Amino acid sequence: MTHSRPVVLCLSGHDPSGGAGLQADIEALLAQGCHAAPTVTALTVQDTVDVADFRVLDRDWVLAQARAVIADLPVAAVKLGMLGSTEMVDTVLELMSQLPGVPLVCDPVLRAGGGGALGKDEVGYAMRERLFAVSTIATPNLPEARILAELPDGTADECAEKLLPHIDYLLITGGHGDEREVHNRLYCRDGSRHDFTCPRLPGSYHGSGCTLASTLAGRLALGEELVSAVKSALDYTWRTLRDAEQPGRGQYIPRRLPLDFAQ
Repeated sequence: MTHSRPVVLCLSGHDPSGGAGLQADIEALLAQGCHAAPTVTALTVQDTVDVADFRVLDRDWVLAQARAVIADLPVAAVKLGMLGSTEMVDTVLELMSQLPGVPLVCDPVLRAGGGGALGKDEVGYAMRERLFAVSTIATPNLPEARILAELPDGTADECAEKLLPHIDYLLITGGHGDEREVHNRLYCRDGSRHDFTCPRLPGSYHGSGCTLASTLAGRLALGEELVSAVKSALDYTWRTLRDAEQPGRGQYIPRRLPLDFAQ
């Protein structure tokens, strides 16, 4: 019998375009040498342009999916994507009580890449006030960090100052301005900060945040130290964007697996 790959429990929404959500999680985790255990939290109607509608699944269905995984597989990390309701925040808290010491990467999916909402404003508040306490790290982009911090025009530093009392590590990703280099900043509750820069790529991308968060969860599941895991996840995500393709009418989709992966 071969050695089993680390298992990452993913609680995310389903994107029928295949660019974001659970498919992004699965592909990114495969690329890290991990096994993805996908638990569906929500169904969406979206394409590579934007999201048109979504439906959060019944809490009991989500609990049943995740509990079946937890009872059977040795979960080494958990990755959160779209939750969509405060009830789903409660669901995650209940599940994490069964996984003491397991790292949790929280990707606060509050907006689709095209700008459409994927949850009401109180979901961001519930994440900040209750979910961050059991999370290892959160990975918002700057627009999401502003929603979480309730600072509509806040800088990354200002948002971090508001959010760090609730979580130990906060990675705020850049790329939403017109600067030539993208600045991604890891803020630590102890006051230290790590800056990671990369060249800006042309175009816009569907599923980059999901790719980053799931990759980070995979690196932590493999036992990589947090700061190093953040760098590994950012480097991998940048490469998937560099090699992205545009299969539809909207944003580019990251190429998370090499073309010869299935050969």
